[in-house]
Amino acid sequence: MHPFPYSAMPPAVTTFFPLSEVRRGIRGVAYTVFEGVTPEPMEVEILGIMKNSRGPGQDMILGRLHGTKPEYTGVVAGMSGSPVYVDGKLLGALSFRIGQFSKEPICGITPIADMLEVRDGAGVSAGNKASVTATGQAIAPIETPLVLGGFSQEAIDRFGDRFRALGLTPVAGLGGSDSTVAQPEPIIPGSAISAILVRGDLSMAGTCTVTYVDPARLLACGHPITQFGKVSMPMTKATVLATLPSPMNAFKIITTTETVGAFTEDRNAAILGRFGLQARMIPVEVAINTGSLTKKYHFEVLDNRDLTPSAMLVSVFQSLQQTNVAAAELSFRLSGELTVEDQPAVRLAGVIAPNEFNSAAINTALYINDRFGRIYANSAEQPIVTGMKLSVDTVDEGRTATLEQVRLSKSEVHAGETLTVEATIHPYRAPAQTLRIPITIPAGTPPGELRLVTGDAAVADHLTLPSASGTNHPVALRDIIGQMNRSHPNDGVYVALLLHDAQSVSEGGTLGQVPLSMINVLEPQKAEQRIQLTGETAAEIGSIHSGYAVNGSQVLTLHVK
Repeated sequence: MHPFPYSAMPPAVTTFFPLSEVRRGIRGVAYTVFEGVTPEPMEVEILGIMKNSRGPGQDMILGRLHGTKPEYTGVVAGMSGSPVYVDGKLLGALSFRIGQFSKEPICGITPIADMLEVRDGAGVSAGNKASVTATGQAIAPIETPLVLGGFSQEAIDRFGDRFRALGLTPVAGLGGSDSTVAQPEPIIPGSAISAILVRGDLSMAGTCTVTYVDPARLLACGHPITQFGKVSMPMTKATVLATLPSPMNAFKIITTTETVGAFTEDRNAAILGRFGLQARMIPVEVAINTGSLTKKYHFEVLDNRDLTPSAMLVSVFQSLQQTNVAAAELSFRLSGELTVEDQPAVRLAGVIAPNEFNSAAINTALYINDRFGRIYANSAEQPIVTGMKLSVDTVDEGRTATLEQVRLSKSEVHAGETLTVEATIHPYRAPAQTLRIPITIPAGTPPGELRLVTGDAAVADHLTLPSASGTNHPVALRDIIGQMNRSHPNDGVYVALLLHDAQSVSEGGTLGQVPLSMINVLEPQKAEQRIQLTGETAAEIGSIHSGYAVNGSQVLTLHVK
C-alpha cells in the first residue's frame, strides 16, 4: 500500500458516501480511541460488498485495516462503531470481525444508510446479530467490553455467560466508573461512549465507539449491544486507559465519566443515544448486618426485562461477597421488599443456606433473580420497578434442617378441638429439636379419616397456592405478585388438613370446599386452563418458624369423631 493522505481528525461536517459507489480497492480512513479520549486514524482498504450478510437486504462492506496500531492489536472489543470515511464522506461503522485468531485485521462495516434508519425511526428492527461463514471462520459482531467495577473475578466466572450470550465481554478490575469526573472534550465521531447497566457502589458499563453525531443525538456500535429494541440506559463519556492486544481477546480498558444523556434504541444497525435525556434506573439498597456492624451498598440498575434480572443477580452476589465473614457454611436471614409502580410491594423473606451445589451468596442471588424474572416474565403488563431494599443478617453456620419425625398429641379428635403437632427437626451438625405446633380442627369438619400433612414451605405452597404453569393466557401482574407474597417463608414448618372436598385453584387464589354444583359452573374455565380442580381441599391450620431452612414432609392420619 502506498502512503495514503488523510486527516488526523474526522471531518467537522458530516456528508455520506453512498453504498452504490463502493468498489474494491477504494481507500478510506477509520477513527477510534486507542488511548485517552482523542480518536486516531487507521487506513481502511475496501475489499468489497457482502450482499445480505447481515440479513435480507442488509449488506456488509468488507475492509482491511492498515497502520501500526491496528496491525498490532487487530480488531479490538470496543472498536464497534468506529466511523469509516471515504473522500471525507461517512461510509459506515466498523462493526464485525472475522474469527478469533485472524492474522489480519479484516473487518465488516455496517453501511451508514442502515444506521441512519435508526436515527430517523424508519424500518428499525431489534437485534439480529449477524453470523455468517467466510473461509471457515465466523463473522460476528465486534464484542462490546462490559467493564464491571467493584466486581470480583469469581462473579464473572460464575455469571459472565449471561452477558457473553449478548455479545458483551465482561471484564473485572480493568477499568472503572466515576460520574463525578468532568470530561470537557466534546463527543465526536470516533469517541468512546458507554451504556450504563449498573452505577453506584458497583458499576457495569458496555462501551463502543461513536459513528455519527448531531446536536441532539448520536449513533454508535454499528450493531446491537443488547438486542432489545427500545431501551433506557444512561449514556456517558469514556476514557480509554489502554488498548490490550491479544490474539484471543483484545479489548479496550475503559473508565466511564460524566453522563451526557440516555440510549433509547438498541437496533440491528446501531444504538441511538439522545443528549440531555435522563434514563430511569432502579435504586437498590443492600444492608448486610454482622453482629453490631452494618455495611450498606447503594447502586442503581437499568430497568429492562431481559437484562435487569441478571444484573441484579450478579450485583447482589457481589454485595454479599464483600462481607469479611464470608465462609463456606455462612447463611443469611433475609428481609426486605421489591416495589413496583401501582402494585403491592413484593415481600423478600427467608433463610438462605448453602447446599451441595451453591454457597448462600449464590442461592440468595438466585432468589432475587427469580423474583425479578417472574415480574418481568408476565405478558399482560409492562412492570415499572421502582426500587429494592434488602436487609441481610449473616449467620456463621449452615442453617438447614431436615424434618425427621412428626407425632400427634392425640389421634382421635372432634371438630373444633385443639391438639398439638410435635415436629422433630434435625439441624445441620447440631442436635435435634422438637417444635410444638398447636392446631385446631375446623368446626364443621365431617367425621372420618383425614390426612394431616406436615412439611416445609415447598410442600405448603404446592398444597395451598395457585400455579400459573400450564395456562395459555396472560396472568395479571397483581396476581403474580400476590402469589409470590402468599408463598411461605422457607424457615417454617406448616400443617395442612386435607378435606374430602374439591378445590379450585386459579392465578387469583385458592377456593376450598367447592360444592358439586359449582364444579359444573367452573368446568368451562378448567377447559380453558384458567383454573385447576383437585379432589381435596388443603386447609392450612398451623405453622411455626424454626430459624432454619427446613426441608421434608410427613403425612399422618387423623380420625375425626
